[in-house]
Amino acid sequence: MLEIVVIYLAAALAAVPIAKRLGLGSVLGYLLAGILIGPFALGLVGDQSEVLHFAEFGVVMMLFLIGLELQPSRLWKLRHSIVLQGGLQVGLSTLLIWGACYLLFDMRWQTALALGLMLALSSTAIVLQTLTEKGWIKQPAGQNTFSILLFQDIAVIPILALLPLLAFSDVSSDIETNGSLIEDFPAWGQVGVSLLVISGIYFVGKYVSTPLFRYIAETRLREIFTVFTLFLVVSIALIMQKIGLSPALGTFLAGVVLAESEFRHELETDIEPFKGLLLGLFFIAVGASIDFQLLSEQFVLIMGLVIGLIVLKGIVLYGIALLFKLKSKQKILFTLALAQGGEFAFVLISLTGTLNILTPEESKITTLVVAISMLFAPVLLMIYEHVLLKDKYTSSYDDPEQLESTDHVIIVGYGRFGQVVGRLLTAQGYHLSILDHSPAQIDLVRRFGIKVFYGDAARGDLLKSAGADEAKLLVVAVDEAEKSLQIIDIAQKYFPNLKIVVRAIDRTHAYRILQKGVHTFRRESFDSAVNLGVDALKLLGESSEFAEKAGDLFKQYDESALEELADVWGDDKHYGAAVRQHLADLKQVLDNDKLQNQQQAEQQDKSNF
Repeated sequence: MLEIVVIYLAAALAAVPIAKRLGLGSVLGYLLAGILIGPFALGLVGDQSEVLHFAEFGVVMMLFLIGLELQPSRLWKLRHSIVLQGGLQVGLSTLLIWGACYLLFDMRWQTALALGLMLALSSTAIVLQTLTEKGWIKQPAGQNTFSILLFQDIAVIPILALLPLLAFSDVSSDIETNGSLIEDFPAWGQVGVSLLVISGIYFVGKYVSTPLFRYIAETRLREIFTVFTLFLVVSIALIMQKIGLSPALGTFLAGVVLAESEFRHELETDIEPFKGLLLGLFFIAVGASIDFQLLSEQFVLIMGLVIGLIVLKGIVLYGIALLFKLKSKQKILFTLALAQGGEFAFVLISLTGTLNILTPEESKITTLVVAISMLFAPVLLMIYEHVLLKDKYTSSYDDPEQLESTDHVIIVGYGRFGQVVGRLLTAQGYHLSILDHSPAQIDLVRRFGIKVFYGDAARGDLLKSAGADEAKLLVVAVDEAEKSLQIIDIAQKYFPNLKIVVRAIDRTHAYRILQKGVHTFRRESFDSAVNLGVDALKLLGESSEFAEKAGDLFKQYDESALEELADVWGDDKHYGAAVRQHLADLKQVLDNDKLQNQQQAEQQDKSNF
């Protein structure tokens, strides 16, 4: 077992960085790694069906994360392109592939339809990664591509539910059952239990999970939060599996329910590494399972099927691009981006094989066609970039369906300090993404209709999830000095273009902020303390003019001294001497100002006489 683990990790380390450097993307790197170690190349691993079955859980996690992204506001902005373009693409592609398989290859209509459904899907991982890396995601073609991929990911759920129906009449009684606890129930009973379980998932996600997350978050133990997140996902998948439904369906529904939770960003960042690792394992297993002997024996047939798939899907996509009036080069980008098969097809192929919809040979050929079309996908986009793309498109468009706000501010820490900043920025029309690490504070603020998300912003992946790649400003308003400095370090390291303003807890904290090169900060109690001192002078009999001027002088001198003293802070001897000297200088300035005011008052009195 350990030998296989080492082989998998070594193959990924060898192939994925090379694939990334060549612009092929990490998914193809994993596929190439699997091909390299598979039985038809180096032969380091054998049958990977068990590994593939285990790694399919990465797809389950992917659907959970997709569900977390499906916020009502985002869906509403993309509603037309998702429903119309996505529905047309999946529907027309399915019909064309179904017809081709049924008429040209004389397949049963159930098999042809199953192939149409699975081959209509495209690779979310390859397409989104490539478009993002090339800066095309915000172009019209990129946004429309994203909408169709979103529809395809949602369409996987009804496809998973439909496939068993296609095999129902062909499944004999001697085939093993799926182990469902309700398989002996009547049809109405199975439907009732399924609806009850789905309702339970909604209830737990909506009303039970948030208090539990809040309780666990209070422990401030990050690993326990991660454990509970994994427990939630695995438990829902297990429950769905036990009643004969798709585990992916359950986790997807749970993700949608939790999309409005204040813990959404933290959930995403906790699940993402596991999803990425399992999907990497999944793709390596797929690559290792490719039958190159079959490819060599039926090379003409398989390559013809790959080209046929790309052409059929390309015709549908180009027609949609014409219908929705994309510009010429944008039509080509849109078409090439989605013309391949997708990773969900591997899951569906496995299921159709289990249900006897596809024969073993048909499953192998389909797996080859999908994998090779995915290998072609980045090549087609590279051709578009270097041959067809004569002029560079900017990444900014006056399109109502922008994926991110252009005036975006992240506020970390939404206590008394952060709320004042947030209210001021909101009043000026800026869109805020707010993070806080206190579940109690989040609960309190949310009662007033303010959307605050739970998360530790000292994590680069969480800041990225909150929009730091595109944000203009980061407001660090947390009440812990060390945490504040950690956030500054992460932001400066991973998001160098992000402007930073900071709440300084005290003078020592201010020195440390200055040492990090951040000069825009405010000491939380300084201004209010100076103002209170001004009021005290007035109550002691000083004139309002003198008290206000004394406050202004003190503030200016102290802020100037803070910058100068930062250079010697940490050297107790020199710092102590510098502080004493500055205090003496400040006293001299204030005494001189007071004497000057007294002399002016005496001259005023004499002139009055």
